[in-house]
Amino acid sequence: MQELPQDPMMLFSFINMKLRDMYSSLDELCDDMHLDKDELCRRLASAGFEYSETNNKFW
Repeated sequence: MQELPQDPMMLFSFINMKLRDMYSSLDELCDDMHLDKDELCRRLASAGFEYSETNNKFW
């Protein structure tokens, strides 16, 4: 499992970069990187971000 940034803004930037450059969906990213999707969404939601399937990014 890849170490994720602990800082919410760095995590936001890191995940959106991966979604933009490598993955067509959050499910694909989480499966490939062995991440708990619910936990990732909770961490980003606590910083005010939510995932948009339509745009394939957090905002």
